[in-house]
Amino acid sequence: MSGQRQAQRRRMEPDARRAEILGAARRLFGANGYSSVSTTDIATEAGVTRALIHHYFDTKRALYLEVVRQMMVVPASVSERLPPTDPAERVSICVDRWLEVVERNREMWLFAISLENHGNDPEIDQIMLEADEIATDRVLEAVMMTDVAEGQQKLRAMIRAHSGMLKAASREWLVRGTLSRADLHVMLTRTVLHLVDTVFPAVRD
Repeated sequence: MSGQRQAQRRRMEPDARRAEILGAARRLFGANGYSSVSTTDIATEAGVTRALIHHYFDTKRALYLEVVRQMMVVPASVSERLPPTDPAERVSICVDRWLEVVERNREMWLFAISLENHGNDPEIDQIMLEADEIATDRVLEAVMMTDVAEGQQKLRAMIRAHSGMLKAASREWLVRGTLSRADLHVMLTRTVLHLVDTVFPAVRD
């Protein structure tokens, strides 16, 4: 059985191997933090050698930054293939997909959003800024407002501010248990729609 697993691992494509290492690192960093996890731990969890980890990611720090980036940047799949219907349905679908990603990676999500409170790591700060801009793009795509010109910077600023509420709300769901996933779905969907339909026109005008 062990020989079979090793043969299967040897046959894995580079992208699949890289994804396997990232998955192992995500689980370990999420559960234990950065300093408590070694490349040996990650190699053991992923069933690979340390040399292979260094081959794909060079250093533990580089692997860690990639894990944080993957966790914080809203994946393209969240807003892909949305029906050409109305913004309410499109946002609802996006929120549901995003909640699925967060629920599946609970520990790493909570660890990653806690990094914003430290504010002393330029590389992490850059990832968070990038993540906010990409999340804003995903929201604008969902609500069919990618072509807004007048007041665009204000609109993007308000959506970025909304992401701060989103992170706080996710703690209420995952840590405190004061909100359910269904509660969060309603809250995030309706606040986004209220923001773009009511708040933005009022601020713009």
